This record gives sequence, C-alpha cells and structure tokens, in this order.
Amino acid sequence: MLQKTLSVWLCLSLCTIAFAQETFTVKGSVLSANTLHPIEGASISGNDLFTISSNTGDFTLKNVKTGEYTFTVTSMGYAPKVITVDVCLELQDVVVHLTESTTNLDEVQVHGKSKQRENKETPVVSYTVTEEFLNKNRENSLMQTLSKIPGVSTINIGSGQSKPVIRGLGFNRVAVVQNGIKHEAQQWGNDHGLEIDQYGIENIQIVKGPASLVYGSDAIAGVVDIQPNFIPAMHSFSGEVNLLGETNNDLIGVSAGIEARKHHWFYRARLTYRDYADYKVPTDKISYDNYIFELDDNNLRNTAGNEANASFSVGYVNDNIQSETTFSNVNAKNGFFANAHGLEVIVSDIDYDSSNRDIDLPYHTVNHFKITNNTSIFSGDHTFHIDLGFQNNHREERSEAVAHGYMPKPSSTLERDFSKNTYALNARDAFSLNDKHDVVFGVNLEYQDNNIGGWGFLIPEYNRFTAGVFAFDTYEITPDLHVLAGVRYDYGAMETKAYYDWYPTPVINTDGTTSEVYMQRAIDKTLDFGSFSASAGLSYIHNHTTYKFNVGKSFRMPLANELASDGVNYHMYRYERGNLDLDPEESYQLDLEVDHTTETFSIGVSPFVNFFENFIYLNPTSGYYETLQVYEYTQSKVFRFGGELRASTTLFNRLQLDASAEYVYSRQTSGPKEGFTIPFSPPLSGLFSASYQFKDVLFFTKPLLIADYKITAKQDEIVPPEEVTDGYQLVNMSFVTKLDAFKNNAPIEMRLKLNNVFNTKYFDHTSFYRLIDVPEAGRNLSLSLTIPF
Repeated sequence: MLQKTLSVWLCLSLCTIAFAQETFTVKGSVLSANTLHPIEGASISGNDLFTISSNTGDFTLKNVKTGEYTFTVTSMGYAPKVITVDVCLELQDVVVHLTESTTNLDEVQVHGKSKQRENKETPVVSYTVTEEFLNKNRENSLMQTLSKIPGVSTINIGSGQSKPVIRGLGFNRVAVVQNGIKHEAQQWGNDHGLEIDQYGIENIQIVKGPASLVYGSDAIAGVVDIQPNFIPAMHSFSGEVNLLGETNNDLIGVSAGIEARKHHWFYRARLTYRDYADYKVPTDKISYDNYIFELDDNNLRNTAGNEANASFSVGYVNDNIQSETTFSNVNAKNGFFANAHGLEVIVSDIDYDSSNRDIDLPYHTVNHFKITNNTSIFSGDHTFHIDLGFQNNHREERSEAVAHGYMPKPSSTLERDFSKNTYALNARDAFSLNDKHDVVFGVNLEYQDNNIGGWGFLIPEYNRFTAGVFAFDTYEITPDLHVLAGVRYDYGAMETKAYYDWYPTPVINTDGTTSEVYMQRAIDKTLDFGSFSASAGLSYIHNHTTYKFNVGKSFRMPLANELASDGVNYHMYRYERGNLDLDPEESYQLDLEVDHTTETFSIGVSPFVNFFENFIYLNPTSGYYETLQVYEYTQSKVFRFGGELRASTTLFNRLQLDASAEYVYSRQTSGPKEGFTIPFSPPLSGLFSASYQFKDVLFFTKPLLIADYKITAKQDEIVPPEEVTDGYQLVNMSFVTKLDAFKNNAPIEMRLKLNNVFNTKYFDHTSFYRLIDVPEAGRNLSLSLTIPF
C-alpha cells in the first residue's frame, strides 16, 4: 500500500469553536488531483476520529481538541494519503488532493459508495456519460455527441440541430432533464432541435427504457438526464476557454466559462457563440418530388445558422443545505434547406447561392430562457430535494409569403409563432428505514401555457397541467443483491383553445348557394387523463459480473398536436389532422443487462422486450386537402424487441479496442398499418473503435489516436411513405492530446477530428432531411482547444 505523508500547517483564518476555547471544528474537502472534481465517499480517519466526504467532497470533524493530528484519507481507485493537521485557534480549511491509482487497496476499508457502485446496485439500465467522453466525442450538437453510445441515435435537422432517440423512440417519448427540470420546448416537431448549450456539462445519465416512475409522462422510452455540475472546491477560482473550428460548414465557435467558491458561497458563468455556413454534402444535385435541384459547390443551400448562449448560477452549501439557482438563455437562428419547404423555391426571387453564410427564408429563430433552483436539505436520516423551474420557449418560423389554396398571400413572413411558458416543481424525500431499506417519496407538478401566432395554423393554443406522486424502495438483501420496487400515479388535463382561419373559404350550402366561411380548425376542449405506473427489478453483483432485471409499466399523455392539429405542415409538405379520441399511451417493458468488467476486459449485453397497448403515430391516408396528402393521428398495438451489445479490451497497456452493436425490431400488430414497423426505426448498426496511447513527445502529453469504423445495415423495414435506406460504412478519425504550452499552468487540451474520412455519400434513416433524399454531411475536419485558467 502506497502512502505519502503531507504536512499541513495552516494558520490563516479563525476556525469554528464548538466548546469554549479547547475544541474546534475541522473542515475540508477531498478532490481528485487529476480533474479537481470532488470525491464523494472518501473516508477521513485517525486518532479515534472518523468522517466521510459528502457528494460535494466536503467533510467535517467536530469537537476536536487542540493538538496535532494525523489522518488517513482513502477512496476507492485513489492512492491513500496521510495528512497532519495542527488544530489551533487559527486553522484554514483543509484541502486534500488524491491521485488516481490502480494499486490494490485490500488492507484499506473504504466507507461509502462510489457512483460506479451505486449504478451497479440499481436495477435500472443506464449509462453514465462523463466529461471526458463529452470532450473526446464532441460534435455540432449535444445529441450528435451522445449518438456514439449504443442504443442512442438522433433525428438530425441540418448540421446544428438534432433531437434524441433511444432504442428507436424519440420526440416526447424521451425526456430531456437538466438540473432536475424537464426541458420543455416544441419537441413534438420533426424540425425542432434541442435548445441546450452542450459546453460546460460534466455528467449525463442516460436511462434506456421506461423511466416514468420518477420522471413522469414523457419518459416512456428513456431519459437524457443532464445532472448538476460538481460544486467547486473551497477557496477556488478556475475557468476555461473552448475554441472550435470546422471545415465542412466553416464553423467558428467560442465558449468561455468560470467558476469560483469562497467558503459557503459559489458561482458559475458561461458564454457561448457559434456561427456556421451552409454545410456540404457529397453530391452536386438533390432529387425531390420529380425535380432536380443543382447544388452550388456541394453546399446544401440555406442551412447556415448561429447560436448565442449565456448562463449564470449562484449557490450556497454547508453541512445541512445545498442550493443553486441557475439562469440560462439559448438563442439560435437556423436556416432550413430551401427545397425542403415545398416547391416555392422554384419560383422564388431569393438567390440562395449568393453566399453560404447568409440565412434566407425559410428559417426559424428560437429563444429558450430558463430559471432553475435545486435545493437539498440534509436532516438526520432524511434528505429533501426540491427542484423549481420556469421556462419560456419562443419560436418563430418564417417563410416566403405565398398563397395556398383559398389562403391569399400573407402580408408577412411569420408563418408560425409559438410562445410556451412552463412552470415546474419536483419534491422528494429520500431516507433510510434501516440499513436495508432506502425509500424515496416524491411529487411532480407542471403547468404549460402555449400561445400561437402567424398565418400558418398547425396546432392550437393550449394549457396543460400534470401532477404525479411516486414512491419506491431499494432493499438490500445482501451487499451484492438489491431489489427495487415502486409505484406512481399521474393525472393530467389538456385544454385546447378554439381557432378560426384568418381568411374565408367558399363553402357550398345545401341549397346550392355559396358562402364565405372562416373555417374552424380547433375547438375549446378539455380532456383529462390518469394512469398508474409501476416498476420492479433486481440487481445482483457476482465478482466482476453484474446482472440486472427490470420490468415496468409506463404511460404518456397525448400531445396537443396529436389531439388537435388541423393544418398544413409545409416543412413536411403534408396536411396533419389530430384526433381528440386518442387514449394515453401505455407501455410494458422488460429489460435485462449482464455486464462483466475486469481491469483489462469488459463485455455487456442489454436486451429488452416492449409492448405498446396504444402507440400513437401519424398515419398517411388516401385523402387530400388542396393537393396535399392528409395524415391523421391514430393508435395501434406495437410489439418491439432489441438491445445493445458491447465489448472492450486493453492490449499492451496502450491499445484499447471497443465494439458495440444495436438492433431494434418493431411491428404494428393492429390498426391501419398492421404488419408494418413504426416511423423512424433505426437499422441494425455496429461501431468498432481502436485507440492507441502514444508516449509523450515534445510538448504533446498523453497523445491518443482514435479510429472509428461504423457499419449500418440496409433498412427495408419501413412504414409508407418512408423509403428503403441503403446500408453504409463510415470511418472517422480523431487525435486527442494535452499541450504543455505554459509552464506552471494546466495543459491545453487539443482535439483534432476528421469525420467521414472518405467523403462517403450515405443516408441516415432517422434524419429529418432523409425524407427528401438529402445525404448526410461530407468530410469534415474540426479542431478544438480547451484552454484552462
């Protein structure tokens, strides 16, 4: 056992005196020497004194008499450290840095549980995304960055936007949670991305499978949980600047963040700006609706955009309370590929090829403002968590003013306007009945107010209220065998508002006369929904192997577009009609996971079986409205199964090989599309990765070369009007290193990535532009630098 003695003689500030002048309170924190992140569950022991560091890395030793003390600080995965503290009238907070170590610590007893151990003990199938993963795999959007994870894919909308898909299900079936609050925008839209700044995120938990038990209605397929960042170390100040440049769309981006903490108070701030041009595709022409569109210099015209984000938070932490309030604003302007918005571009006067950086019609602007507060109160065996949130999402979609059917030419370019306010409250009490039972009681409340504007009606104004209560218990049968069971009840009310066309439509009366009528598209209607959800599972750890089993029932309320849409969606060139008779979706799912991990080898398999009693989808009909095909929301029973397989091994201490595969099978077993799959079903795919760690050379520290080879099968399991998508093979390369450019300062992190090395022309079956035969982006070289200070 390696031990290193560190003498700490700190005489700068007055410590807290517990009893008279003879006893004191020693406070400090335990941090990782490599990342400076807090270490939770580290034990601090010595001289008959003992404590464990909290999730913020802080620890407290009370009633310590004057004198010199020696403490041993240990934590799983780190080399132990011995510190000497002189307890006197003048004593500063103690800061301990532990160094990562692979040395066996069999003789050291470690109290508390690491995050890795906690994940093994829960029966829920989940994946932890670290800051290191995010930095190595960063792409143009957060979800594109996460798409390397088995079972996770994206619906891409150009080069700067995307939305999450977990095991073939997306839209409002996947909840995106940030700082404990569900991200609420217009996520029902095919062409609406995710308004979250991906910089400054340290930890994401991805839940694969039903998670309605804790997160509510929209988590029927899974959760992307962006968790709060680690609290900064006491008496610290740090920051970083991220620089990014890309060749395919001439992107330039910068993001700068700082964080600091005194003793109890801390703050963080970040600014991000990105600007990009039209992105290039490996083709010079696009075929759409029997028209051939020539591309100038392979640029997918009018896909340029920009993004400006800002966030600030202030927090307070002590032994009994931890609270942080965060303000954030994401503002973006993105062009849509001109030819994707109907065929008006054929007669348009706009010169889309005059510049590859301008943003012409059609385009959208979106501003997402968010305030959240996360408070945890520690009282004896109870921990109370309270999350409060307010969000305003304002989206404007602008298009050329063109007459359609009986609609005259509008006087403005504002086709659709959405303004959505969301108020949320989550509260839960976590406590231990005894050493065996960890119980959580919770409640979720959310209210939405969505207003509309513009000349193009699609969904009505609505108010939505949801409330849910839940409870679950994790029972430790043995230290390696845990059982989880929980139940939840949700109530929801959807109130849609009446809407009439702003222009008259000729209607033939029964007597043969013609009247000019302002057609009603939506009615005043209030619908109530309610349902029980439940989940049960177990986790068993045997040496290096973890077995998980989980079965659950989830539910999802229908959305306003599914219930009450009645208009032309020009982005999809179709007429969409809702159905007020829709029932809530109910899903039953069985998840298994077997994971075997040793120091040099890891393999895991995660199969699932899923049944929807009444899956909601948009079904094309034989009807037409003003030459546009009518699509109607309907329901059917759906059976699904699939899963993920992964393996990893380390050779020669420097070469790491990784492989993963994912597959989803879906079949509608009732309804008008019985025997077909469901829309946006991802094909069978595999990813093979090799990374080699070179020795340090010159000023390059830990240079790492990574090669990814992705192979995707042909997707011929489609539901009309989808078309078959051919399989493809893709090669990506990246080089990651640290640069010791400045002495006595932290090194600069550099990432050089080359995506689509061979400029392959391929189609992603889940891409938004796939519907009009637009291939994915061509070769792209990107360089990013992270400069700490």
